[in-house]
Amino acid sequence: MSANAPAKTSANPNSPDRNFPLERTRNIGIAAHIDAGKTTLTERILFYTGMIHKIGEVHEGTTVTDWMEQERERGITITSAATTCSWLQRPEPGVFKQYEGINMRVNIIDTPGHVDFTAEVERSLRVLDGAIAVFCGVAGVQPQSETVWRQATKYGVPRIAFVNKMDRTGADFDAAVESMRSKLGANAWPILIPLGREDYLKGQIDVVNQKAVIYMDDNSMGSTYEVTEIPADHEDMAKAAYQDLIEQMCDLDDEVGMLFLEEKEITVPILKAAIRRQTIANKFVPVAGGSAFKNKGVQYLVDAVIDYLPGPLDIPPAKGQDPDDASERFAEADDNGKFCSLAFKLWSDPFVGKLVFFRVYRGKLSKGDTVLNPRTGRRERISRLIQIQADKRQDIDVCYSGDIAAIVGIRNITTGDTLCDEDFPILLEPPSFPDPVISMAIEPKTKVDQEKMATALQRLAEEDPTFRVFTNEDTGQTIIAGMGELHLEIIRDRLMREFKVEADSGKPQIAYRETLTAPAKGEGKLIKQSGGRGQYGHVIVQMTPNERGKGLTVENKVVGGTIPKEYIPACIKGINESMLNGIVGGYPVIDVHVDIIDGSYHDVDSNEMAFKLAAIFAMKDAFKNGKPILLEPIMKVEAVVPDEYQGDIMGDLNRRRAKIVGIESKNIVSAINAEVPLAEMFGYATAIRSLSKGRASYSMEPSHFEQVPTQMVAAVLDQKS
Repeated sequence: MSANAPAKTSANPNSPDRNFPLERTRNIGIAAHIDAGKTTLTERILFYTGMIHKIGEVHEGTTVTDWMEQERERGITITSAATTCSWLQRPEPGVFKQYEGINMRVNIIDTPGHVDFTAEVERSLRVLDGAIAVFCGVAGVQPQSETVWRQATKYGVPRIAFVNKMDRTGADFDAAVESMRSKLGANAWPILIPLGREDYLKGQIDVVNQKAVIYMDDNSMGSTYEVTEIPADHEDMAKAAYQDLIEQMCDLDDEVGMLFLEEKEITVPILKAAIRRQTIANKFVPVAGGSAFKNKGVQYLVDAVIDYLPGPLDIPPAKGQDPDDASERFAEADDNGKFCSLAFKLWSDPFVGKLVFFRVYRGKLSKGDTVLNPRTGRRERISRLIQIQADKRQDIDVCYSGDIAAIVGIRNITTGDTLCDEDFPILLEPPSFPDPVISMAIEPKTKVDQEKMATALQRLAEEDPTFRVFTNEDTGQTIIAGMGELHLEIIRDRLMREFKVEADSGKPQIAYRETLTAPAKGEGKLIKQSGGRGQYGHVIVQMTPNERGKGLTVENKVVGGTIPKEYIPACIKGINESMLNGIVGGYPVIDVHVDIIDGSYHDVDSNEMAFKLAAIFAMKDAFKNGKPILLEPIMKVEAVVPDEYQGDIMGDLNRRRAKIVGIESKNIVSAINAEVPLAEMFGYATAIRSLSKGRASYSMEPSHFEQVPTQMVAAVLDQKS
């Protein structure tokens, strides 16, 4: 076997010193649309696991994982918070539990739902083994639910779905499950069906064990429940759900399928093992229903996490590449192997300084060890290790494979860097992040603020890969860019509260783009020959529009050596540089294919710089001839509106140049799906509230770029100047 092939873990991959073996560890994230109840669910899990002794509420600003001042004031999650708890599966009469009486370690990351903080979800899912996707029992699948689902699919994260808020008026469990299948393409089937709904929600039907779980309405906050036979009026539905599960497993799982064909009994342990296998293989999504806020259904959901979501040993080894020769390397979960981890988040802590959150994939890390950052080639000594409990920090001496922890004091590190043993250099794939869609100028109020602001913005940009800071070359202004109005508002708020920087900000600016609509040829020459060593470069390019989302592609089609091979990289560098500024309004150019087709050179005067500049001139020439257009970001918007306000809201959206994609009726509300230019969405939160007397809500996420209407181009360019 080659050294770089996935190695098998040692006979016992667990260090004798670790408290929880790998097979009893679960790393999960809780992800969903805004207001689906992620933080409320996390709070209940921490309460039932004994981590906290009083349940906090989002609306009271007392939850554990929403610990930032801004989170508690606004009732939203801004930064993903990591916390650790242990779970003991309790024995219950007549119910089979795979891990009954075994103490399990569950590491939880509660992620934001707002699209402005999508980077937090992206980097969390990159390092997690499994996830609970939370859906609202009334609204079902919402736009940000789809984004989160796509992110989890991208990283191959197995999921359990939790249909929350089944106590709310209009809650419909079956409709929510159906929307997962139709909108997400998920093979989703119930394992825990809510027993009753709205005011009559009593508990859950355990489909696998064919039992009912009734949660007590007493002072113990749902801690006490009893397992009973399924009520007579729900028996048929429970049996039908069980048959559906069996059919799905027969189709997906060879072992269950064979037993079915041989007409042998499919026992509960066999069925549970099959559900686990297919969930981990991402072919099946178990669905549970309940109400976190009303303390109904959370304990059995955690049981399902333990039963069906993978531990570090159940997932494929982390795949990376050798930094020297780019060959594939693998890091399997094994405490006895060489250390390998991924730094997925940076955070400036007011008490301990810069925290680097990391996930250990292989080996163990102790205080005093030295690790390698293969991207920079630098070695770093680990002086302090911390176990995170939301906003609380607990010093630890060692962390093992499968653990999520934080290091204090490492420099020259960015989100997505690998930290590994010097004898096992590997580059793991970092999480990917979307580009900012909105920017604004920011100015310090005083000279003292100016120095502090530069440092503060740099630290915030290090923490958040979707936040950018740059200087406008024409005006000298400092520009900050992010994912939305709320994102930049929070950044300004943090500048003031955490870094004590007073700053004024300008009106938000849209991240416009430019592209070509017609093929065009461009020629660029740089000739400076006035005695002595001169400069000579000559490049001819052919440019064609690329398909949307493809970006810039370049091909060398020079024949006969009219441009020597050693100057082609300089030409490509010039082509890349020229894409930063188009000719319509100086905005970046996207989705263009460039062929370098011809040119000429001078034996003495040609050099790399001359060809780079000639390529830039050729590109500018082609831009002029290619019928360039201005593009604007289009947002995917869902407005959830009571029926009586639907006309007013749609009228307002039409005034904002919206393209209505569809209207979905959900009980007494309608979900209006539209595509709206970002430029028209400023202040929409206030508008939709006033039009609906505060009863409508909306969410939006970036969708694509579209051409700015011809009659509006002049106004956009005037704004810039």
